[in-house]
Amino acid sequence: MSIIALQAVAIFLAILAFFSLYKAYDGPTAADRVVAINVISTKVAVLIALLAVVTEQEAFIDVALIYAMMGFIATVCVSKYIEKGKLF
Repeated sequence: MSIIALQAVAIFLAILAFFSLYKAYDGPTAADRVVAINVISTKVAVLIALLAVVTEQEAFIDVALIYAMMGFIATVCVSKYIEKGKLF
């Protein structure tokens, strides 16, 4: 895949992340905000993976995986807190 196509995909994902950021700000419920933040963290992980492909540095793939796992764990913790009112 050419670099120009990857850059176009990265720009498109960044624009979509801003729409999710607006939903996180304006979401009517806390659950909507949590989902929007989860979408943003997923898009950032994909952007990091695209950066790894463009720069040909394999270490960024590990960073993207760790970032995605941290986003997932944060989403689960916040969702549990919203549902029950306590974490543990």
